[in-house]
Amino acid sequence: MSKNSKSTFREYAEAVLSTTFLKHVGLAVALIIGIIYLTLLWLKFYTHHGQKIVLDDFIGKTLTEAARIADAHDFEIIVNDSVFIVGKPGGIITDQNPKPGALVKQNRKIYVTITKSDADKIRVADLPVLYGNPFEQKKTELSYRDIDAVIKSYAYDPGEPNHILEVWYKGELIISSTVKKEDVLINKGDALEFVLSERQGGEVLIPDLRCQDLEAARFLLETRKLELGDVIRKGDVQPGDFLYVIAQNPPYDGVTNIQMGQKVSVTVSAVRPPDCF
Repeated sequence: MSKNSKSTFREYAEAVLSTTFLKHVGLAVALIIGIIYLTLLWLKFYTHHGQKIVLDDFIGKTLTEAARIADAHDFEIIVNDSVFIVGKPGGIITDQNPKPGALVKQNRKIYVTITKSDADKIRVADLPVLYGNPFEQKKTELSYRDIDAVIKSYAYDPGEPNHILEVWYKGELIISSTVKKEDVLINKGDALEFVLSERQGGEVLIPDLRCQDLEAARFLLETRKLELGDVIRKGDVQPGDFLYVIAQNPPYDGVTNIQMGQKVSVTVSAVRPPDCF
């Protein structure tokens, strides 16, 4: 091989080696750049995945609305409890945990309390004993069962005042001295109405005082919480005479009542009527 041919071959080989080297260098650089890019991309995704975000306020929203918002952040809404609230439809969120504004990660479970459509119920048989007991005490006990207690009216009773005589629910008498409708269902959140005892303002049957002596008539009136009114003497009445009631006002008829505290006037005589036995 001539000297010129050897020189050309060497130049060609050097050019090929130079091109191959540059290609390998280029591939190596590209590979490194690719690895760096993928690493940065992975780090960005990892950092974003663990990032905390501010939790939305779900209170007052329906369960459907809250679920739609939660899905956008990969949250999971879990109903933890439900309560009945008068005047509110079912499915409304009343509380949440974590609270609104808390910093949470994606995929977090959010526990909520929602309203019920129907109230829980309690049987009259399962209520505390109400008849004959102090109103304020039983009002407190009923509040523990989410039942309100309101005063409907008062009625005379010779016992202690402000004790329960009757219990009404939605216009129906359910408890009294002679009534206890044990199977009636009370909605929690509703109110029971109470008739309470008082010592004033009652009515009693007008007593029959005729033929009674004056002191016996006075005692009989006092036992009925009535007062002796005017004492009208008829006939020859001397001091110290034993006096008998021969008439009264208002008169006794066996059916008419009179308000307690009122007065009954009597006409008396020293002579006992002949028809008195």
